[in-house]
Amino acid sequence: MMAVPLLISHFTPIISLYLLLHSALLISAVNITHLLSPYPDFSDFSHLLSTTTVAADLSQRTSVTVLAVPNSFLRSSDLIRRSPSNTNIADVIRYHVLLQYLSVQDLRRFPPSGKLIATLFQTTSRATNNFGYVNVTYDAETNTTTVRSPAAYSQPPNSATVISLIETLPYNVSIISVNSVIVPYGFDLLASETRPPLGLNITKALIDGHNFNVAASMLAASGVVQEFESDEGGAGITLFVPTDDAFAGLPPTANFQSLPADKKADVLRYHVLHSYYPLGSLQSIVNPLQPTLATEDKGAGSFTLNISRVNGSVAINTGIVQASVTQTVFDQNPIAIFGISRVLLPKEIFGKNAIPENPNSIPGAASPITSLSPESFAPSPPPDSSNGRQSPVTVLRVNFAFFFFFYIGLLYVFV
Repeated sequence: MMAVPLLISHFTPIISLYLLLHSALLISAVNITHLLSPYPDFSDFSHLLSTTTVAADLSQRTSVTVLAVPNSFLRSSDLIRRSPSNTNIADVIRYHVLLQYLSVQDLRRFPPSGKLIATLFQTTSRATNNFGYVNVTYDAETNTTTVRSPAAYSQPPNSATVISLIETLPYNVSIISVNSVIVPYGFDLLASETRPPLGLNITKALIDGHNFNVAASMLAASGVVQEFESDEGGAGITLFVPTDDAFAGLPPTANFQSLPADKKADVLRYHVLHSYYPLGSLQSIVNPLQPTLATEDKGAGSFTLNISRVNGSVAINTGIVQASVTQTVFDQNPIAIFGISRVLLPKEIFGKNAIPENPNSIPGAASPITSLSPESFAPSPPPDSSNGRQSPVTVLRVNFAFFFFFYIGLLYVFV
């Protein structure tokens, strides 16, 4: 009579392990569009999931939260009205998939300062640094949860408020409605898809503009000018180019010439905004803290410029140097090039102490920048877009593997 209980006890670990593996397979095969099908107000969002293959990406994921946008909000957004490229649509939808399960209770536990959570967009090679993350905050006074881009200076629509829970499969899948499309930093859904590229030769434009020979030589030698010209499409670019006198006036404490090639390239990228701003827009800019191309390389909040209007002209402050716009070199959508009075030195490279004007500089003097060979501007290695963070899915898989082998060991002991 004791044989039957003993046999059952031996098989219990096997049965438990089978059920565990079977449930894991069921979780990985969840169909988000099927879960949304009983809710007609989300038919447009569900359609975008399936037509952009994001739904197929989700079928391979565990532990996700989908921020679904109702038809009424989605149809009034530029994501639908302006018909951007399929790649842009897919990435915006990926930005609405959080790689972490969040319950209603979880949404009320976030601090007012927020918490960064990775999205499906972060897993693509197109998300720079942490621009594939969202910041989730909770306001206890208004009982509202807000999801926004971590870049405070990103263009709207960059945030949404949680409306309600739509569907949940506890601890694995949560679908929550929000009141707006959230667009990742660097996307411009208003940009015309049919606008022909300008194809401007930036180096030639600087040489033709006179008094920009040093900057033109540095851009050509470093290779970053090709990056700038490739960014002419979409939102466009705005370049702040120091005059030859500005380079000649660099004080010895700036020590620009001794920088390695990758840091020189970062300084050049620091002079470029990844949006087209004509002079009038710069003079009336709403958000003075602006990211640069160096920001996209180094991370949100770093290598930013503070742009304001001072004494009737545009002032650009780096935290240690303040320059002013002296002239318009070129201005035709999508490119604006402005001459500036000083070299913009980022505090991330040159420290946080203000660098005064060089009292010994003579207007028109030869620039101290003499070595401009292409070898001295070897490109730096690309940054790790993951920022060293491990995604919740990776952690889950590692823990599951550990648990699996631990279970096998116990099974061996019991048998």
